Amino acid sequence: MTISIGNDHAGTEYKQAILKHLEAKGITVNNYGTDSNDSVDYPDFVHPVAQDVESKKADLGIIVCGSGNGANMTANKHQGVRSALCWTKEITALARQHNNANILSIPARFTAQQQAIEMVDTFLNTAFEGGRHQNRVNKIPISC
Repeated sequence: MTISIGNDHAGTEYKQAILKHLEAKGITVNNYGTDSNDSVDYPDFVHPVAQDVESKKADLGIIVCGSGNGANMTANKHQGVRSALCWTKEITALARQHNNANILSIPARFTAQQQAIEMVDTFLNTAFEGGRHQNRVNKIPISC
């Protein structure tokens, strides 16, 4: 499994903890995030994650910013990306089960670091249920 991860300055410590956690599990990680707490523009680190997921260079993506909102909005501009802003593992499970989310957006300023790790595990270990949800997921992209 390959995961792409990106973050802004608000998510640096979370990203480092998540990287360590994923690498301990033997998961390959494409790291696009900043390693600094100096202010940066989150789209610069989110677009590469979304592009990896969109092009299937990564199986899933994880993005971290202060509120999770800006990163989530940016990722969802990409066709084939279903990024979910999650703040509990229960919401994370539903995002995978019902929406087939392929990017997890974590709000670093509103979740504890251990909670974020638990959300990552839930994201990786929860499968899409398909069935009645597949038709809904099929309606998400806009055809031009």
